[in-house]
Amino acid sequence: MRVTILLADAVQAVEGKLYILGGGWSVAGPGATPMAIAVKIEVPWSQTNTRHVWQLDLLDADGAPVPVPGVPDGPRPLLLRGDFEVGRPPGLPPGTPIDLPLAINLGPLQLPPACRYLWRFSVDGVTHQDWQVAFTTRPAT
Repeated sequence: MRVTILLADAVQAVEGKLYILGGGWSVAGPGATPMAIAVKIEVPWSQTNTRHVWQLDLLDADGAPVPVPGVPDGPRPLLLRGDFEVGRPPGLPPGTPIDLPLAINLGPLQLPPACRYLWRFSVDGVTHQDWQVAFTTRPAT
C-alpha cells in the first residue's frame, strides 16, 4: 500500500476525491487550532476485496502518545481508528491500484506551545516513515 498524508484546515472526501482547504501547513497555534488530515490510500489490486484497519496516532517529539483533555475519564492519547474494504470496479484492467480518500476533521486542539508533533498513519499495524506528517506549535507570546 501507499499512503499520502497532508495537514489542512478542512478536508472532504467526495466521490473518490479529496477537497482540501488550507492544506500543506506545518506550524500551528499557539492557541487551539482546528486541523484536518487528508489521507489518500492507494490499495494494490492484490489487497482489494479484503478488510483493512487503519489507525492515526498523535505523537510528541519523543514518539510518545499525546494525551488530550476533554474526555470524561481524563486525558487520553489521541488516536483514531477505522476500517475499509475497496472492491474492484467492473472493467478495470487487472493490476490497477484503487484509490481511497479519507477526510479526517478534528475540532480545535489545545496543544502546548513550542513543541513538535507527528501524526503517524498505519494500515493493518504497518507504517512507513512517509506515512506521517509533522508540525510544530508556535511559542506563546
